This record gives sequence, C-alpha cells and structure tokens, in this order.
Amino acid sequence: MEAIRWGICSAGKISHDFIVALRTLPPENHKVMAIAARDLSRAQEYAKIHSIPKAYGSYEELAEDPNVDVVYVGVINPYHLPASLLFMQAGKSVLCEKPLGMNAAEVKKMVQSARENRVFFMEAVWTRFFPASEKIRTLLRQTAVGEVMLVHADFGFPMLSIPRCVQKELGGGALLDIGIYCVQLACMIFSGEKPESIVASGFLHETGVDKTTSVILNYSGQRQATFTCTTTVTLLNKASINGTKGIIELPATFWSPTQLVVNGHAEEFPLPASSQKLNFPNGTGMCYQAEHVRQCLLQGLKESPIMSHADSELVHSILDEVRRQLGLSYPQDEA
Repeated sequence: MEAIRWGICSAGKISHDFIVALRTLPPENHKVMAIAARDLSRAQEYAKIHSIPKAYGSYEELAEDPNVDVVYVGVINPYHLPASLLFMQAGKSVLCEKPLGMNAAEVKKMVQSARENRVFFMEAVWTRFFPASEKIRTLLRQTAVGEVMLVHADFGFPMLSIPRCVQKELGGGALLDIGIYCVQLACMIFSGEKPESIVASGFLHETGVDKTTSVILNYSGQRQATFTCTTTVTLLNKASINGTKGIIELPATFWSPTQLVVNGHAEEFPLPASSQKLNFPNGTGMCYQAEHVRQCLLQGLKESPIMSHADSELVHSILDEVRRQLGLSYPQDEA
C-alpha cells in the first residue's frame, strides 16, 4: 500500500481541521480522495478549499467510491452509528469521531459490524496519539512517579450558545462533548481497569442535557480519578497524574498536550505547523492519529492497540453510568 486513501464524511469544522492535519503528513503516505456532505454545495466548497478530487452530496456515494480505503467520520454525535455502519458494510475502514456512540450499546453494534466486515475501526480519541501522551505511557511503565493514586482533570468552556452543545437531538451535553476526554484519560492511566464504583453529580440545562458534571471514579487499591466538565464557564483545562513518587502535569489544553511537567521539569512537544486557520486548539495534532491508522492498516490490524475496541466500550460504559446518575437520557437509549 503506497498511500492511505482517505474519504471525509461531513464538511464541518472538525473535518476541516482533520484535512489540514493530514496535509502536514507526507503526501506519498496520505491522500484525501473524496468528501461527502448532505449538502452537495458544502462538499464542493470544501473540495475546492482543500483540493479534493471528488465531492459527493450523499454518504452513500462516498461509501461506493473504489478509490477510498478509510473514511474519517466527522458528523455530529447521533449520526456516528449509521454513518460508520454504512461505510463498514461497504468494506471501508473507519476512523470515527468521539463519542463513538450515543451509548455503549451503539458502540457494541459498531464493533460487531467492524468484525463482521473485517475492516479496521477506531474511535478518534486524538489525545492518545500525541507525542506527549506516548511519553506519559512510557513514564508510567517506568514508574517515574511511583504508583499512581489520583488522576484529576477539568474541561470547561462557555458553550451554551452553540446548538450542538445544548440540543438533545444533536447529541449535546458537556459529558459527551468534552467530559469523554477526562474519562478516556483515566482509562488510559489505569490501563483499561474498570472502576469499582462511580459517583456523579451535576446540573442539567433546560433542554435536558448536562451543562456541569463532576465525577469520581473509584478504583481498586484506593485509587481515584476525578473530573469536572462544564459548558457554562472556562476552567483551568489542566490535568494531573499524581503518584507516590511525584506528579505528571498536563497544562492547558490537556486533551491536545504540547507540554508535560514531570516532577517540576517541563518538556515541550511542538506540533506540525500549518498556514491554514484551525477551528480547534492544536488541531494539527490530529495528524498523529491519522498516521497511527496508516500504521495499523499496513500491519493488517483491525483495531488499534492504543485505542482498542475494549477501550471504547469501557469509556462508554462509564459515560452510561454517569448519565444514569444524572438522569440524562437520549432518544437512542430507547432503541
């Protein structure tokens, strides 16, 4: 395989940043072949901006394109399941944005489809593929801070004016949109261990989605992960990994880390530069997950060893329990 041939599903803000990130990689390794949106003119606009050969006005056309190996799914949350199933059933590998599903049951359906269709499938938790995250995993293997006893993170910005963040039918809410980054961090630090108990508290918006949520994940050995996520105010947006022999600090923005402070010593992890405007902080950092997908495909893998199917299922089972305690449900929960 000379190059991974990408298809882009959705002409939204996140897809723009993903395409820009791909452009920072060697063109002989990654090629964007087509983009699809429900509005053909929108797809054509993105195709023009990003010099993409094909533009489609339906996802079905993208699924049928023989020149696409893997599809990046950047649609809004409730459409992750149907879009991913469409592409996998057409024999395409899929990199789907987080949250992978609206609940753990949807995640299981997608994982089952990936296995039945024998395609690569991964949740696009881009945080896990940053060089800083790789360094964290190395430090933990080396017990550089001793035994980790407490992980803490907070993630918050005022986003109540953004429809997709507050409307239930769009899959809104702080937990699914940004809290998932805190949950996946805890799951990574504690090596995929299931919490022994979960304690959650928060406040719901008038639309029924959560606007502020705080969670305690209790693990064996009296270890904990705690986090707060909110769409009401700006938080410090930092994280810390606290061990018996020291601390690993992730300064803002911890979900797209470019710096670590280990026991007081800072190390920088600069990102690829781009002249194009980005919608999200450190957006070019999505290149790392894209290259990871390429490496997995070259090795014939059907899932990632860094963000596995089991990882996604664990994260979403935790999200389900937090939502149960908050009294937060979505239409998909009744399916």
